[in-house]
Amino acid sequence: MGCRECCSSVRENILCYCLLTVAFVVLTAVAVVIAAYGVLRQVTITVDDASLTRFELATAPATGLAYNLSLVLAVRNPNWAMTMTNKEALEAAYSFDGQQFERVQLSDKGHKYDASKTTLHRLVSGSDSSVVTLGNAGVAEFGKQKANGTFEVQVKVTGKLKYTARYTKCKIEATCPLKLKVVAPPSANPEPGVVVLFEKVKCKLAKAEKYC
Repeated sequence: MGCRECCSSVRENILCYCLLTVAFVVLTAVAVVIAAYGVLRQVTITVDDASLTRFELATAPATGLAYNLSLVLAVRNPNWAMTMTNKEALEAAYSFDGQQFERVQLSDKGHKYDASKTTLHRLVSGSDSSVVTLGNAGVAEFGKQKANGTFEVQVKVTGKLKYTARYTKCKIEATCPLKLKVVAPPSANPEPGVVVLFEKVKCKLAKAEKYC
């Protein structure tokens, strides 16, 4: 083999190696972009802690609930590259026996939830008489649950999110069923008492819309 043929063969091998390297880099970059922005994972919402220190039925001037409820709601963005941005305020509504008695805001419009991060929202609310339409059936259910020592309160989280590099605005609706016992705060009962441990509740998300 002559020198010219040898050099030509070497140049071809180098060119082939360079082309393969470029193809590998391009395919890897495409795969990373698809993994980062092509596959969307829904937000996850959990109630990490909850405390009910008062839950009584008020009858004057109208039927209502006297309550004090504290929650720690965790909102996690499981996507490793996409930020979630509120297009509407993220809110939580509390209800008893299907009747809403409180609504609180977790985060305002424009709030961002960073990729692969969990944000804890500590919510404290209460009322001496939050008006609620229970009716006779609701009042009876309240009495039944009070006798059992455990109240069933549902938390419903709603909002609208937009993800980085995505045009679609995704509605969020998650329900979190809680079973809570009324426990007096330490300040009202300085004597050591029974410690009630709360088991974390994973909220159930409604079926996602197309492209969400």
